[in-house]
Amino acid sequence: MRLAAVTGCRLHLIEPLGFDLDDAKLRRAGMDYRDKMTFTVHPDLETWRQAATARTWAFTVDGESTYTDVSYQPGDSLLFGPESIGLPEDVKTAEWITSTVRLPMVSGVRSINLSNSAAIAVYEAWRQNDFRGSD
Repeated sequence: MRLAAVTGCRLHLIEPLGFDLDDAKLRRAGMDYRDKMTFTVHPDLETWRQAATARTWAFTVDGESTYTDVSYQPGDSLLFGPESIGLPEDVKTAEWITSTVRLPMVSGVRSINLSNSAAIAVYEAWRQNDFRGSD
């Protein structure tokens, strides 16, 4: 199950991954800021959950509310599934999920690219917290 979560300013990747993290591939992907990235790779969802915070927002196409209706707090976790299948049903309905959240999409569009979805959501959470940590 490929999952990614963002907690505070840290990216958490949950194996198995659908990509390689070696330096040459990240450089080729245009990530010239890779040396400033802070991320952790977890072997499975349960390992990540042990490190996660109390509030986890699960992003899914059938979310209960839109991403702008959530009041994000520092330390919240934003959980995303793979573009192809999204979050599994058992994850979306787990008791530790605070709520499910969706990004509005044009009718007939199956999904938004995962990295774009995460960027949209994280930036909104950052905006709501007065861009804390920016220059």
